Amino acid sequence: MSSAPIVRLLDRTTAPHIITLVLLAGISALNMSIFLPSLNAMAEYFETDYAIMQLAVSGYLAATAVLQIIVGPLSDRFGRRPVVLGALLIFLAATLGALFAPNIGMFLTCRLIQAAVATGMVLSRAIVRDMVPQDQAASMIGYVTMGMALVPMVGPMIGGALAQAFDWRATFVFLSLAGLLVLLLCYYDLGETVSGDGMTFAEQVSGYPELLRSPRFWGYSLCAASSSGAFFALLGGAPFVAETVFGLNELMTGIALGSPAIGYACGNYFSGRYSVKYGINTMAIVGTIITTFGMGLSLALSLMGVSSAVVFFGLCTLLGLGNGLTLPNTMAGSLSVRPRLAGTASGLSGAIMIGGGAALSAWAGSLLTVETRELPLQIIMFVTAFLALIAIALVIWREKRLAL
Repeated sequence: MSSAPIVRLLDRTTAPHIITLVLLAGISALNMSIFLPSLNAMAEYFETDYAIMQLAVSGYLAATAVLQIIVGPLSDRFGRRPVVLGALLIFLAATLGALFAPNIGMFLTCRLIQAAVATGMVLSRAIVRDMVPQDQAASMIGYVTMGMALVPMVGPMIGGALAQAFDWRATFVFLSLAGLLVLLLCYYDLGETVSGDGMTFAEQVSGYPELLRSPRFWGYSLCAASSSGAFFALLGGAPFVAETVFGLNELMTGIALGSPAIGYACGNYFSGRYSVKYGINTMAIVGTIITTFGMGLSLALSLMGVSSAVVFFGLCTLLGLGNGLTLPNTMAGSLSVRPRLAGTASGLSGAIMIGGGAALSAWAGSLLTVETRELPLQIIMFVTAFLALIAIALVIWREKRLAL
């Protein structure tokens, strides 16, 4: 497609509208976060402990990581549209299964199947890269994920309000309706953006070593994995910290969990506004510096005895701001290493990012106790943020060295 594709909403013969891409990516983010304020209540309902219930987060992330390895090649071979529509149908069925699950085993099984909706998060980026070149892709991904950030910002608030007014099942009713609306929108607006007949699976398999041999691909992917790792650790531990450590109710927990998304939306706006002007590497390193500073300050204050929900979740807005600057640009970088493998690269880099996030989420949830308070979570978030800074610094160093 050209760098300025024709776009008409609800017209499959033109490029998909940005609203469609925002909601397609957003439904995955909503599914990840909306039920978090209910996590403790759900543990009581299913008569299990928090560590088991937390598998609904870490297990979901692990399934998402595996899925992304599959989704990229499938979409490159068979097209973005059929893969997106099929994934949304599976998501709807799994959401209804979770809603009526009679026990924790069935609920977690359905929750893992719900990960099919992560297809939208993977392919919304690949679709953007199908439409425009690298720097414009970073800009457009920034706008898409800025809109997407509004979903997890209000998602926990909606989930907390629904859980407090009704119970945890209300959040899954809401998810079912939202998934149906996104399915209808994609059916009528999302045309095919992959030109030609796609690649065979043999060609796809041969493409993985090509990506994995690229230091640039690894640099961008590890930066994204480490930067987002701080956020995924927060997902795993924040419900416990909010309710058990700081004593917040479900509604206030939902509001607190929305704090990173405020910063994320701002960071995505700046990515959309300035990535073309300053380049993806500059934007990414500024983002990692902000994240490292925010998480380092949070850790330092805690070690000095300054501990409150306002301080902890307030500084998480810097985590969101840094990720909002870093992720759209590192994603665009990893997709542009081999443009003909954009879908494969999106899935593979996403698997690296979210697979690491799943491990950090489970680890953070297992380390937190009433005695440790929020300290283990702060340590994990600071270390992963610092590793992201190192990764993008090495990418920039290598590019300058090769340019000499």
